Amino acid sequence: MSDTSANTSPRADAPAGPGSAAPTSWLQTLRVYLEPASLRMLTLGFAAGLPLLLVLGTLSFRLREAGIDRSTIGYLSWVGLAYGFKWVWAPLVDRMPIPLLTPLMGRRRSWLLLAQLVVAAGLVGMALADPRLTLGPIVGCALAVAFGSATQDIALDAFRIESADANHQAALAASYQTGYRLAMIWAGAGVLWIAARSEVAPAAGALAAQGAAAYQNGAWQTAYLVMAASMAVGIVTVLFSREPAPVQLPPAKNAAEWIRGAVVEPFADFLRRYGWHAALILALIAVYRISDVVMGIMANPFYVDMGFTKDEVAAVTKVYGVIMTLAGAFVGGSLSMRFGVMRILMLGAILSAASNLLFAWLAGHGHDVTALIAVVSADNLAGGIASAAFIAYLSSLTNVSYSATQYALFSSMMLLLPKFVAGFSGDYVNAFGYAHFFLSTALLGLPVLVLVWLASRIKTPSKA
Repeated sequence: MSDTSANTSPRADAPAGPGSAAPTSWLQTLRVYLEPASLRMLTLGFAAGLPLLLVLGTLSFRLREAGIDRSTIGYLSWVGLAYGFKWVWAPLVDRMPIPLLTPLMGRRRSWLLLAQLVVAAGLVGMALADPRLTLGPIVGCALAVAFGSATQDIALDAFRIESADANHQAALAASYQTGYRLAMIWAGAGVLWIAARSEVAPAAGALAAQGAAAYQNGAWQTAYLVMAASMAVGIVTVLFSREPAPVQLPPAKNAAEWIRGAVVEPFADFLRRYGWHAALILALIAVYRISDVVMGIMANPFYVDMGFTKDEVAAVTKVYGVIMTLAGAFVGGSLSMRFGVMRILMLGAILSAASNLLFAWLAGHGHDVTALIAVVSADNLAGGIASAAFIAYLSSLTNVSYSATQYALFSSMMLLLPKFVAGFSGDYVNAFGYAHFFLSTALLGLPVLVLVWLASRIKTPSKA
């Protein structure tokens, strides 16, 4: 795949399923990650991954340090439901031009740029808000970030699917996932490191006696402003990228025909191709990442309550998390290309559920940085493998004629149920404790194994 692949759409009838032909050697498999399309996807994946933790995991650390109750933090995680409903406005992103921007940049790049600017502005608003005074402003800005981020995901998924042929989708998925995970580490460990470095030593006797006394909003303000500036990575990439060759769509004669083509037909196409198997596929998509998502909401409050400092969490996540996440993403992408997506999808499901058991063990083990290193490393390795395979699987289900809308449906289904369940995670921890909570999230992964096995028996239909 050369640089011109960014301007070549895959054929609608190209095989894109788990059975696609694999490269003939490991050298060919690895070389694809250095191609321009993969490198672009690396930086765009960074822009996509940056906002997620800043409105969920990292925000939960900030709120817990500010003295906000775990139950409230759990309910505020429903901000992330914006990602679960992005299929609602995906048809607009798929088909509707943006005045001035689209004629200059093209359909995909114009939506990407607009979404990235919304994310950056929302992060600035979150930086300026103080959760100790009122939660309204920070929640409102978090919603704006989530909405902009979800819109960016819609456009970026379509950009990725249209930027390469079917045989390279696993490699692009791995590059995207690597950038995404690096951004999550920067938005998780990096923001904690910046906040810790930005704290000022209080004067003797100045601290109040309440539990939130150590919270310094100025430090978090600096950290979130740096995160807003970090969106420049994606903005610059969009400005210097090429627009994928547009898929030729028949012009709509009236509004009803446009709605049918933009909204109804993408879903009808999926149902026509898979028939009753569509229900099984959607069920798998809906629960595949449930163990990770539900557990992740309480991970940072867990670190705070276990006595881990911002520096400890940042150091462990940044050093060991980076290494194991990169390893997981590349291993998952490479193994998917060589051995088939479904086999690695099963492996990822097993590892993701099992890694939650390590957190249950850590809850009883106590404050131990070495143990935290081991647990975080195993969790990131499992997450990288599972995510790379899952993205490739979702891409294989997508018809390029409706890439943005169909992929938005799949990725929304992936998050909707897990994020709804995660909203009650704070109540569960308050009632039963962290160890029981992490054990329960591991058990949530058991039905996933059955669904992966059943889905692996479905033959991939033609996309013609």
